[in-house]
Formats: sequence, structure tokens, C-alpha cells
Amino acid sequence: MSYLILIILTLGAIAASKIKLGFLMRGIRPLIWLIIFTVLLQILFSPVGGQVYWHWAFINITQSGLINAGFIFIRFLLIIMMSTLLTLSTQPLDIATGLASLMRPLRWLHVPVDTLAMMLSIALRFVPTLMDEAQKIMNAQRARGVDFGEGGLVKQAKSLIPLMVPLFMSAFNRAEDLSTAMEARGYQDSEHRSQYRILTWQRRDTVTWIIFGVGLVLILISRRW
Repeated sequence: MSYLILIILTLGAIAASKIKLGFLMRGIRPLIWLIIFTVLLQILFSPVGGQVYWHWAFINITQSGLINAGFIFIRFLLIIMMSTLLTLSTQPLDIATGLASLMRPLRWLHVPVDTLAMMLSIALRFVPTLMDEAQKIMNAQRARGVDFGEGGLVKQAKSLIPLMVPLFMSAFNRAEDLSTAMEARGYQDSEHRSQYRILTWQRRDTVTWIIFGVGLVLILISRRW
């Protein structure tokens, strides 16, 4: 029952964002082998429970194993789709600002909330930049005759060295330039920072909180029963 509620909430969020479901499903492709591997482990090596469909040595295919494998697959699917939906529908700076607002009460515990928010915003800001940089380096290495998909696992891992070394060097250079620019502008993490964009509470935020709050209560009730 709880998984059904989560699926309904996820589909509702996708419909509200007006993002095509097929486009969101593309986010599963990079992790498809991890999902298959995890599901197979759950199917083949789960403890005996319920009806046993097939048994050989230490391998058991049971009813409980198949059910748990299905639940794990749904969990992976929902996590990937919701995280992809969040990154596609919300600006990275808005995510960092929202998390900073949620963590604001932690200031009473002397947690450096502003520093954490700045680190998060910088990390989210440079993800697409590093991806573009990696694509440029891969194209340059392919022009020099490097094939990233040829050979076995060891050879493919070695072929990533010409990609990772210049990518790390570029990331370190960008980080050094950014730190120099922040110091030149007098940035101090100990001071209370003002914000260029101030988030305001709107009616749709209230509706969203109510919907997901009701969904959370229903999930807790269904798991208790």
C-alpha cells in the first residue's frame, strides 16, 4: 500500500512538472546494470521464506525473494525518477537556498549552515561545467585514437586515465580561480550573508506540503497496519 501511495505521488509530481515520462526514464540507463545486479542478488541469495520455486546448493528462488526483489526495483525506480525530476524542474541555486532555509534552525547548534549552503551551491553549479569539460576531453582523446569502449574491463579502466587526469587538473584549476576571486571580493564565511534571490512562500507551496503531508501520514498508517 505504501509503495502505491509513493507511485501516485511520483506520477502526480511528474504530471505537475509537465516533463515527459520517457525523458525521465533515460536517467535509469546509467544505473540499469546496478539495478539488475541488486535485483538478481535478492532473487538468488535471499533467505528461505514462503514457497520455494527452485533450489540448488546455496541458491534459492523463493516467493519472499521475488517479492523483495520487486520492492527493491520499485525503490530504485522511484528514487531515480524523483531525483531526476528535482534536478530538471528546480534551479541548482534554488535547491541550495531551500536547503539553507531548512537548515537554519541548526545555527543554534553552531552548525555552519551558510558554509554548507555555499559548498552545495558551488558543487551544483559546477556539475554541468565539469560534464561539458569531460565531453570535450573525450572528444579530444578520441581524435588522438583513444577508444573508451574497446577491450575488457581492465583495458576500459586504463583508457579512462587520459580522461580523469586532465579533468581533475581542470577542476583543481577552476577551484583555485574561484577561491582567489572570492577572497578578492572579501568573502567571509563567518559573516551573515545576504541573498540576491529571496524565496517567498506561495500558495502552491502550501498545496504541495498538504499533499505530501497527507501522503506521508497514509504511508505511516499503512506500514503500521
